[in-house]
Amino acid sequence: MLLEEIINPDAVLCNAQARSKKHCLEILSELLVRSNPDIAAEDIFDSLIERERLGCTSLDKGIAFPHCRVDGLNESVAAMIRLSEAVDFDAADGEPVDIVFGLMVPAQLNDSHHADIGMITSVLGDVGLRGRLRDATSSSELYESLLHGSKLSAPGQLHTAEGT
Repeated sequence: MLLEEIINPDAVLCNAQARSKKHCLEILSELLVRSNPDIAAEDIFDSLIERERLGCTSLDKGIAFPHCRVDGLNESVAAMIRLSEAVDFDAADGEPVDIVFGLMVPAQLNDSHHADIGMITSVLGDVGLRGRLRDATSSSELYESLLHGSKLSAPGQLHTAEGT
């Protein structure tokens, strides 16, 4: 699935201010339910918190990928935040997080949903994309940078190593 099929421009927020990891997940929950108003943001928040209890969703290098399974959802839905100031996310590398990509997937995962997760992890691993996301000054610029970067990071073109 293409990234633009799971994330809408109104689910991307640039220069958000979060006091903590928990507050960041609250903001993310609100963004995730924008395209699914039948789902309560509180339920998504609770699911994201529960997932974080299983293990930190930081991908290191200042990036986090909180995700959760949701009953009643048929397709993957994503949201993204670029924080104005990084927050502690309990990352293995110790770096605070300033880019947060959230994903809701159906409770019953299929191969397509697993592929969505793999694609997002690969895209967020791209060094050049991370720089462009951090340079974005508006939500629309952040969204466009994400989509452009996901096309550049197509399989076979992914450059994840530092300096490549």
